[in-house]
Amino acid sequence: MTDTSYYTSEAVTLLQALIGIPSISREEDAAADFLQTYIEESGIMTGRMGNNVWCISPMFDTSKPTILLNSHIDTVKPVNGWRKQPFTPKIDNGKLFGLGSNDAGASLVSLFQVYKHLSATEQKYNLIFLASCEEEVSGKNGIESVLPQLPPITLGIVGEPTEMNPAIAEKGLMVLDVTAQGRSGHAAREEGDNAIYKILPDIEWFRTHRFEKESPLLGPVKMTVTQINAGTQHNVIPDTCSIVVDIRSNECYSNEALFEEIKKNIGSEIKARSFRLNSSSISPDHPIVKRAIALGKTPFGSPTLSDQALMPFTSVKIGPGKSSRSHTADEYIMINEIEEAIDLYIKLLDGLEL
Repeated sequence: MTDTSYYTSEAVTLLQALIGIPSISREEDAAADFLQTYIEESGIMTGRMGNNVWCISPMFDTSKPTILLNSHIDTVKPVNGWRKQPFTPKIDNGKLFGLGSNDAGASLVSLFQVYKHLSATEQKYNLIFLASCEEEVSGKNGIESVLPQLPPITLGIVGEPTEMNPAIAEKGLMVLDVTAQGRSGHAAREEGDNAIYKILPDIEWFRTHRFEKESPLLGPVKMTVTQINAGTQHNVIPDTCSIVVDIRSNECYSNEALFEEIKKNIGSEIKARSFRLNSSSISPDHPIVKRAIALGKTPFGSPTLSDQALMPFTSVKIGPGKSSRSHTADEYIMINEIEEAIDLYIKLLDGLEL
């Protein structure tokens, strides 16, 4: 059995330092600088692109498959309601408080310790550790920009708070802008063509339509109208009305396939902001999932988005902490959750055959 107390101590010290360096999405320069220096001072060579920092196991062998250990250094902005200081790490009663402690600093520092441990021994795979940026905004300067610079990857381990249960499927995201065109006129007379009325059947379709294929892990595709905009003043018939639709896809459909189906049923103009963020899944029979089950963990489907959506290879999302603590005031991680994560990651990966 691996003694994880040293690794836990190192991980907690690093996490405290990172909490103290504000790293809001697209403002991660200082945190990336610190982390790169920290890794290099431990004798490990790094690569860097923008605010993404990575290291590749020294015994890299192109004939072996490669596993990517990935989590992100960026955070959301602190929400209202913090009673503690978001950028001042504080340990109280076994809890480490601070912005990004749970999402996803604990995963990041745990995976780095696991990388150090596993890189020191011969494995049947190569390892890459990647601390990426802009995850919280699905930014194009984040993991998407780095993957082409790395060797081909066989399996991705995505560190996010899942209580160390493997998320073997994850919902994707597509945002639609839908616009109805009418004709302006005076509200007091029978003039114009009211764009609000024209878009109402489309709103009702988004509210009531159910796509046929449901996922046993993720359930149905979820469509929600979240914004509406029309009109200039009370006595003018609006000539345009636009809505925004949030669509959470399951692994049964690509975003492109959903878009084509929606187009057939919507009378208004429709535009997708991006098709990039597709749903992802891994087979329940994959060796790492089987190991997780053998270690007492429960596979599940995750409704929240992560960098998995941008990985064109098999991946699983698993990490310490609880998703319900993310993006909340007084965010925290339990110290023993970090210790459990390091121990479990090692048990999952040590000697794994892909």
